[in-house]
Amino acid sequence: MSEKIPKGWKWVKLGEEIEIMGGGTPKTNKLEYWNGNISWLTIADFNNVNKYVYEAQKTITELGLSESSTKLLKPGDIIISARGTIGAIAVLKKEMAFNQSCYGIRSKSDKIYQDFLYYLLKNSINTLLQNSYGAVFDTITRETFSLIFCPLPPLPEQKAIAEVLSSLDDKIDLLHRQNKTLEEMAMTLFRQWFIDPTKDGLPEGWEEVSLGEFIKETLSGDWGKDKHEEEYKVAVNCIRGTDISDLQNGLPKKTPVRFLKENKFKSIEPKDGDIIIEISGGTETQSTGRSIYISSFNRQLFEYPIVFSNFCRLLRPKENCYTYYLYLYLKYLYINDEFFSLENGTSGIKNLDYKTLLYDLKYPMPKNTEIYLSFYENVSILFEKIDKNKFQIQTLEKLRDTLLPKLMSGELRVKV
Repeated sequence: MSEKIPKGWKWVKLGEEIEIMGGGTPKTNKLEYWNGNISWLTIADFNNVNKYVYEAQKTITELGLSESSTKLLKPGDIIISARGTIGAIAVLKKEMAFNQSCYGIRSKSDKIYQDFLYYLLKNSINTLLQNSYGAVFDTITRETFSLIFCPLPPLPEQKAIAEVLSSLDDKIDLLHRQNKTLEEMAMTLFRQWFIDPTKDGLPEGWEEVSLGEFIKETLSGDWGKDKHEEEYKVAVNCIRGTDISDLQNGLPKKTPVRFLKENKFKSIEPKDGDIIIEISGGTETQSTGRSIYISSFNRQLFEYPIVFSNFCRLLRPKENCYTYYLYLYLKYLYINDEFFSLENGTSGIKNLDYKTLLYDLKYPMPKNTEIYLSFYENVSILFEKIDKNKFQIQTLEKLRDTLLPKLMSGELRVKV
């Protein structure tokens, strides 16, 4: 390699320094292979920017493991997606099996420190993408790794580099887990205040009311144009259903930049306290209805002012004190699969009948409006902490992503 590297470093062919393990899928028609005690990873479980993966959505049995081509990875092993959406990468926090669209990777020699290997692969993602192939799905093969040459420092420096980057990733991971706990606390409070009291019937001082009673208006979105042209001159980040999911679970990473007419932008720009709900895009296994609240904090996570696509709907509460109540009620209905019965559409994309959801269906609610204000005061502290954590996560990620290529190339050195 002609590129200059620091003294004491050497170029290595990545494929020769790592063990690459293929995954597999137990037969889906064999019930005895599924719902066991072994986590089984797919790309959906780690298609984010988090370093660690703790759980998988699906599990298999010991029989499913032994009678299929899947393998069992150890804690500390690396998982990387190799087909379709390629280049997602994470470190396992416990033993897990995985499907055939991924590779398990570990260092097979004492030349590469395992935690450093994670950052070496992460820094090589663009090269992996450039060497992928496939007419329908982008794919990386075992041979792809042999096409990648990497500058490798001595083991003590590898460890020092990994410790610097891991310190940032560990803090990011801690904040993500803290946010998950805070959101669970908010949902617990919601259940205690508004769901549990109705288990034995309608309590005194409660009535059956539609969610629409708390909503001032709803607005339709706009997809705008993909580039600046004539009157379409306002650059915006346009939120879709998948971006709502990102905002719920972490940070928006792929929210597209679109261009709107100025008058249209002004008419639909979300305000603090608004809620954006997905009304189109559901599938047979995932309903529509994902939602997110808007605040001054989560606005700052985007590069441009935000709007929302025509596959979403904006709900504007009559008072801001209803925001978290409405958001948690919608989330409660979503996680309990209530929205499947409110969808229309024959096949493919499903649409949510939001008018029935908001104005026809009725739910038990307290008549005393002071209860909603008190609830808001209790949970707003939790959501403000969540939003501040997200802003801190974004700052830490930018620092990590700036340091990564500089440290891996030797442009920036770490004292050993």
